[in-house]
Amino acid sequence: MVWVPLRSTRTDGRALLHAPTTRCTTMSLEWLMGWSWSLDGLRDFIATGIQSFRDCDSSALAAVACLLLLFVWYCYHVGREQPRAYPTVNALMQSAEANGVQNGFVYCHSPECVRCGHHDGLNQKLYHNLQEYAKRYSWSGMGRIHKGIREQGRYLNSRPSIQKPEVFFLPDLPTMPYFSRDAQKHDVELLERNFQTILCEFETLYKAFSNCSLPQGWKMNSTPSGEWFTFYLVNQGMCVPRNCRRCPRTYRLLGSLRTCIGNNVFGNACISVLSPGTVIAEHYGPTNIRIRCHLGLKTPSNCELVVGGEPQCWAEGRCLLFDDSFLHTAFHQGPPEEGPRVVFMVDLWHPNVAAAERQALDFIFAPGR
Repeated sequence: MVWVPLRSTRTDGRALLHAPTTRCTTMSLEWLMGWSWSLDGLRDFIATGIQSFRDCDSSALAAVACLLLLFVWYCYHVGREQPRAYPTVNALMQSAEANGVQNGFVYCHSPECVRCGHHDGLNQKLYHNLQEYAKRYSWSGMGRIHKGIREQGRYLNSRPSIQKPEVFFLPDLPTMPYFSRDAQKHDVELLERNFQTILCEFETLYKAFSNCSLPQGWKMNSTPSGEWFTFYLVNQGMCVPRNCRRCPRTYRLLGSLRTCIGNNVFGNACISVLSPGTVIAEHYGPTNIRIRCHLGLKTPSNCELVVGGEPQCWAEGRCLLFDDSFLHTAFHQGPPEEGPRVVFMVDLWHPNVAAAERQALDFIFAPGR
């Protein structure tokens, strides 16, 4: 059985002028009651709708036309706006290849560089990343990160000069320049047990140095005086495969550390070499979510690390933990015959960053995101 729409009888045009609304409403109800899934019913439905629209008065047509014009104007206005280009966090962190020196380090001149200035665009990008993470996983445990991103500008601008991370500040973390060995006891003991392994691989690498060139894989950093070289296995969350192949045992050791930051732009692992007479200018690290671990490989006399105004000395085979978001510097003023100061540097999670927060921060600050 096929239902066919009921055909309405035409009324006098003068009656339509007096009751256009009633006419349209009545016909709409008739369409709904007489709807048919047959082709004939669909054709009659469309024809009746067109006729009823024609029968409506001019004021109704004018109102509909105005609404359509407003909608078209809105679509045009929104469509012609260019989306704001948010730089990726990884791109913002890559300033070492640009020109210009500030605080003893090479910085770029781009207004989008995180280290050159803080911008609302970056915070919006981080908040978008947090929302994406929460949709995939959960908002549970994200209160502190959400608070940090929401009020990042205030935190960074109002921090005391002794601690001023340049990229991201996570609120409510315990604050101190140095940490005890027990803060990350497992990883500290593991690194110290493998001291000789790391030292042997460094000595093999260091044999390639000459007076006329910088060996492949090594990087020279800007300093007010002296020479500071680094050999990265992990650079801002990215593994450096060629370097890792030259230090295979040290690289495998990183995989055994429980708290090594290896999946976001704040994670690094490298061999750091200061030649005699070198001074690293005072500077701040990018964040307070990590603690930096230095395992002493070669520690001549008269070498010091100063964090937050507190000096400490390295010791061979021992780890030194500190928060590099504090103002810090290092120098080697020992005699040339004692050789360079060498440490193996690796970034570990701050012990008070919870597991859920670590997972979220890895997602938000993933390299290239």
